Amino acid sequence: MTRNGTGDTEALRDEIRRTRVELGETMEALAAKADVKKRLKSSADQARERVRDQAAMTVARVRAQTGLGREAAGTGGRPGPAPFVALAAGALVAAVVLAIIQGRRR
Repeated sequence: MTRNGTGDTEALRDEIRRTRVELGETMEALAAKADVKKRLKSSADQARERVRDQAAMTVARVRAQTGLGREAAGTGGRPGPAPFVALAAGALVAAVVLAIIQGRRR
């Protein structure tokens, strides 16, 4: 500390600058939390992406099972019910997720 107060003044100015920056960041965070419409859209987009990923994995699994089933049988005949059950389960999961998303929008 100096006797003329220059050090104290500069320290106070630096503290004020830091406080302003922190306050600005806090306000941005609060504004993001208050934007419900944007948060719901983001949540719906994430759910939609998860459903697409699950559907792609289910399709790949069904294709793999159908290919393996035909190779194992060696006849190229009709596959068992497993691929259709997996496809139906994937469709059911997609329908439930979409119902949840539609329910949140109302």
